[in-house]
Amino acid sequence: MGLHFPNRVGLAAGFDKNARDIDALGRLGFGFIEVGTVTPRPQPGNPRPNLFRLPADEALINRLGFNNEGAAAAARRLQARRYKGICGVNIGKNFDTPLEDSAKDYADCLRTVYAVADYVTINVSSPNTPGLRGLQDPAALRPLLLELADLREQLQPVHAKRVPLLVKLSPDLSALEVAGVARQLAGLPVDGIVATNTTVSRPASLKSAHATEAGGLSGRPLHSRSVAVLRALRAVLGATFPIVGVGGIVSAGQAVETRAAGADLLQLYTGLIYRGPALIGELLEMLELKASP
Repeated sequence: MGLHFPNRVGLAAGFDKNARDIDALGRLGFGFIEVGTVTPRPQPGNPRPNLFRLPADEALINRLGFNNEGAAAAARRLQARRYKGICGVNIGKNFDTPLEDSAKDYADCLRTVYAVADYVTINVSSPNTPGLRGLQDPAALRPLLLELADLREQLQPVHAKRVPLLVKLSPDLSALEVAGVARQLAGLPVDGIVATNTTVSRPASLKSAHATEAGGLSGRPLHSRSVAVLRALRAVLGATFPIVGVGGIVSAGQAVETRAAGADLLQLYTGLIYRGPALIGELLEMLELKASP
């Protein structure tokens, strides 16, 4: 994507929604940090409780709903950061914006964060904003991405840089849908994919008391599905298309599996909560070991 990543392990969006903790998180050893999801206007998200730990499953369920202080607030903090790694910004639409007007919200966000973002991820896959996943349909996705790519062409000379655009996909797409989206993206001015978001499915293996709560499931139970989507994407897109793998990486072994499935870069969220910052070093050590001749 034209970027130099200090290492392959990053922090997924959703952890630092408002870009408040970039410098501290960077000192944990992340090669890149993705903040957000941010929306054009501040919004409170869904009513509490909206986040549940499933300790027996090493999982979380969240129905946060893009709670954030708005894209402008995040941009101001990104401007002041000292962290030297890569910073991406995950963008979405406001809860009360009609789906047919979504492109304006994404464009407003892109315009606001362009100068301070190293890359921008277009989030069309959160299960916690009604209707949002409909934007993954090729009929909706293509015009949205073309509009944002056109806007990038306008912003590039103004800011003297080209910001890569990535798309974050759902793990709940069928194999046919994954292949269709992959073919669509291969023909569009998009620089990469983040795979995957949280899932609305509930594996029968879940043991925790909160397993039936509504929202997106992340953590260990998501890993196999995320890896399956990665393999399907890589099969269509070939060896060189950039893919960020995220979903259920709670051990170094799972990081290796995610890499083997086709991920160029990895992201953590739930694994960091259950394993702590030591997990970052474990992943980096294992990945370096596997990369050695």
